[in-house]
Amino acid sequence: MNFVTCTHDAHAGAILEIFNDAIVNSTALYDYKPRTPENMVGWFKTKEAGRFPVIGAVDEKGELLGFASYGTFRAWPAYKYSVEHSVYVHKDHRGKGLGLVLMQELIAAARAQEIHVMVGAIDLANKGSIALHQRLGFEHAGTIRQAGFKFGRWLDVDFWQLVLETPAHPVDG
Repeated sequence: MNFVTCTHDAHAGAILEIFNDAIVNSTALYDYKPRTPENMVGWFKTKEAGRFPVIGAVDEKGELLGFASYGTFRAWPAYKYSVEHSVYVHKDHRGKGLGLVLMQELIAAARAQEIHVMVGAIDLANKGSIALHQRLGFEHAGTIRQAGFKFGRWLDVDFWQLVLETPAHPVDG
């Protein structure tokens, strides 16, 4: 397995497949309809504009096994040192430790970009993701009850945060 910087041309189709599986078959994404290839154009442009990494894990054939990224946590300037992250592993490759190594790479990228807080919003029923975040040192930061409605039921979302030692010299403005 190798890590790569995902690009639209090389990885949009594989990321779209992973996203759409999560949308249709899980509560990992609080979305109803599968995304389209056009959605991926905007998604990658947003990542590029914000200098947000999209880290992929690929096999020896170059096939994407999973990816991790982060983006804007909240759109106000004082949140500039906080990001909301996500990690997704292809359904055929779950349970093999890929989420852990992808998150380790993403945390390293956050440190390099002098991010201070990483936030994960995780469906309360997603025990695997919660355990992964706990293993990485994330702390529970709160639960919003009945925040979403999908598959005919109300969904609770947990927030998990990791406070990093960066930046060395934060500034206002």
